[in-house]
Amino acid sequence: MKTISTVLFAAGLATQTAAHAIFQFAASGGTDFGTSCVRMPPNNSPVTSVSSSDMACNVGGSRGVSGICEVNAGADFTVEMHAQPNDRSCATDAIGGNHFGPVIVYMAKVDDATRADGASASWFKVDEFGYDAGSKTWGTDMLNRNCGKRSFRIPSKIPSGDYLVRAEAIALHTAFSQGGAQFYMSCFQVRIKGSNGGQLPSGVRIPGAYSASDPGILVDIWGNGFSQYTIPGPRVIDGSFF
Repeated sequence: MKTISTVLFAAGLATQTAAHAIFQFAASGGTDFGTSCVRMPPNNSPVTSVSSSDMACNVGGSRGVSGICEVNAGADFTVEMHAQPNDRSCATDAIGGNHFGPVIVYMAKVDDATRADGASASWFKVDEFGYDAGSKTWGTDMLNRNCGKRSFRIPSKIPSGDYLVRAEAIALHTAFSQGGAQFYMSCFQVRIKGSNGGQLPSGVRIPGAYSASDPGILVDIWGNGFSQYTIPGPRVIDGSFF
């Protein structure tokens, strides 16, 4: 007899190509940066190994691009995901096909955002939305409701200078077996201006922050006993940095 997870796994395989997605656009303070400062992945497929160097900024993401998005400390910054490259249509889901999971944003201070490889950076978490059990809402649901957009606040009390912003969605529809979680991430090259602080939060390395057996990565979201979700990685930095 097939379990519900097995049935849903088969259904997920049939739809996952169409449901893949990319974080690819950015905006802040009324300025639409488009794709000018994103390290665009070569396609919309996920990373599946938490130990891969691609976990930092996706496939090919260790190489920078020429563009930098200049933002003010304390301003809102919006990352935007869509299923296909250079497609900003709101008519289709940003990430569909039952690709439910959290949305997480990290930042890392670097000397030069156009040259930093990402894997050697110290990443601190600035935003996350996992699972709201009351409304049965995932972070990816919120992306789909908001035309792929997730906004967060740039900390105002970290040093001015160059940073990488790493936006990530983790699809958990086949995460009931190890290696089944799908990681969709992109890195944006950002330069922060006007900071009124000079201290950085403690950070983590990526890869290194996640384990394949973490409860937020190896999890059966379809099981009858599923009622709460633990977001992987460190906690969001405390409010003193904002």
